Amino acid sequence: MTSRRPRLTPAIADVRRAVRESLALLTAFRPPAPEPAEGPLVLVGLSGGPDSLALAAATAFEAPRAGIRAGAIIVDHGLQDGSARVAQRAAEQATELGLHPIIVTRVTVGAEGGPEAAAREARYHAYAAAIETTDAAAVLLGHTLDDQAETVLLGLARGSGANSLQGMSPVVRAELSHSGLPDDPEPSRSGSHHLLLRPMLGIRRSTTEAFCEDSGLEPWHDPHNSDSSFTRVRVRRNVLPILEAELGPGIAEALARTAEQLREDGSALDHFAEELIEDLADHAEAGIALSVRGLQANPAALRQRIIRLTVSAEFGVALSRQQTLEVARLVTDWHGQGPLHLPGIRVERHGQRLVFTAATQKQESH
Repeated sequence: MTSRRPRLTPAIADVRRAVRESLALLTAFRPPAPEPAEGPLVLVGLSGGPDSLALAAATAFEAPRAGIRAGAIIVDHGLQDGSARVAQRAAEQATELGLHPIIVTRVTVGAEGGPEAAAREARYHAYAAAIETTDAAAVLLGHTLDDQAETVLLGLARGSGANSLQGMSPVVRAELSHSGLPDDPEPSRSGSHHLLLRPMLGIRRSTTEAFCEDSGLEPWHDPHNSDSSFTRVRVRRNVLPILEAELGPGIAEALARTAEQLREDGSALDHFAEELIEDLADHAEAGIALSVRGLQANPAALRQRIIRLTVSAEFGVALSRQQTLEVARLVTDWHGQGPLHLPGIRVERHGQRLVFTAATQKQESH
């Protein structure tokens, strides 16, 4: 193992501080349990690029000081010539940094949802498998403030609502083993959950690049990050620079602040909705029912959250906004219409009760 003791520059100090603060969250989110003598394990999602390499180096420095073991999970997507060499080089760098264990895994990337979404899903499946194999407390991801700004802009362009504008959360308890990690801050509430940390959402990409230079680390530069066929690359190279030029500097920081504020608002609304569900819900035959009068008494933002959270908790189904509005119309625009058949569920109004039941295969094909 090569000992690295670079001069403490502002970039190194900033990234280390961000990692230190993120690792401190483990005690708040990990359930109390006897830990092994050497401490809990975290895995860094390492690609070899500047962001993840800076994260790996900072974690290798900070984790032992917090009584935490640090390893790495390196995913070879097999999408480019020489990808195995890139993964091997990242593993060598992780070894030089003192990370252990180091897991290198090759995945098969499908086509559903487009290349970016498919690669992300494959990657998070690999993270889930690594967590299960090592019993890691968390996986640390190298997303930066620039990634956050890009995510918010993409959500705005797609018109997919406040949840997408919340961007990526710094802490996610996500169900990885079944469907990968959703980008929205409301991961599935059912199944096996794992802790994901994004320590660098307040760190600019230029800072991670400076960290690597100051530390004598040689990052890999993914050619896909310069490929304008990817929407995110066009946002990065074209849209954000135009906004900065026309509106002034600080656009990325403003977008990241917006995401943080919306996450705070969303969390508060979810809290109120969950409290109301306890009063409005009662179990029905093979499902759950909500009081129509109770739903009517609440503003639309809470009413729709109550519906969405109830369906997610009871059936593990994530309703889209349009589907949620269709259910809400059984409350606000009731004309005696029949049941709604949505993916995974059937919703029907009976007097002053809105009844949700699991859909049969026959109903789903209706």
